[in-house]
Amino acid sequence: MYCMPADSDWNTMNFETILLDIDGPVATITLNRPDKMNAYTHDMMHEVVAALDHTDANDDVRAVIFTGAGRAFCAGADLSTGVETFNAVSQSKAEGALDDNDPRWRDTGGLMNLRIFKSIKPVIAAINGAAVGIGATMILPMDVRFASNTAKFAYPFSRRGIAWDGAASWFLPRVVGISTAMDWSLSGRTFPVDEALSEKLVKQVFAPEDLLPAAHEYARKLAETTAPVSVAVMRQMAWRMLGPHTPMDAHRIESKAILHAGIGPDAAEGVMSFLEKRAPDFPLKPSTDLPPWYPFWEEEEY
Repeated sequence: MYCMPADSDWNTMNFETILLDIDGPVATITLNRPDKMNAYTHDMMHEVVAALDHTDANDDVRAVIFTGAGRAFCAGADLSTGVETFNAVSQSKAEGALDDNDPRWRDTGGLMNLRIFKSIKPVIAAINGAAVGIGATMILPMDVRFASNTAKFAYPFSRRGIAWDGAASWFLPRVVGISTAMDWSLSGRTFPVDEALSEKLVKQVFAPEDLLPAAHEYARKLAETTAPVSVAVMRQMAWRMLGPHTPMDAHRIESKAILHAGIGPDAAEGVMSFLEKRAPDFPLKPSTDLPPWYPFWEEEEY
């Protein structure tokens, strides 16, 4: 897996499966294999990770949008290798006994989705067409999901004889609830965007030509009205507070969060810009000014 140094020029990166476009405070990552309906590959994972490394390091970027080129968002794993598509051991030509605790066997879709999950910047999905398999799981760690009225979705793992990917067994029940998650995943059925909307997988549905403009408008409003450090901290607090069994865990970390934020310059700017009826200009930057208690979680070793 490669990462791009913070001072690198993203224009010099030789992406082959995605596009990275930065327009003011908004970065757009486009899955770019339109002739293959943007089918997922290991190279795509590496490039998404590299792109997010850059957007996190670039303080000018305030939000990231994911979309797909052509008529699909992502049609799932590239099945061109046929029977060996999901056989990681065969593909690697590994020898000896299989040790499934070896990190080399970690699900690459999960590695990509964990990187989306850890993004410092808010992530918005603009789902322009079919989102299937990893294409439907990669949208789960994104914070807000918009969709075209042509979109459709499927978690077809049971129909392929495999299992969840992309850490979806953690994300999907938290996004839509356990009953809906089990229906979609156990049946593996394809469901339309209207069902995705009613079950709150997506926030809003647009005509195809209105989808990206709506996502950009949402992202720009975030950039114009919110403090980037506040957004970075609150994003992780919300996701990571889905696990504890008591609100006391949330109370403890929120107490630290508001204590440190309240004595900082962003809070002063937030109050004064409101009182003075002007747009805020928050001085703190996520690359250098995250609070001393962040990160507040402990990563488990694999």
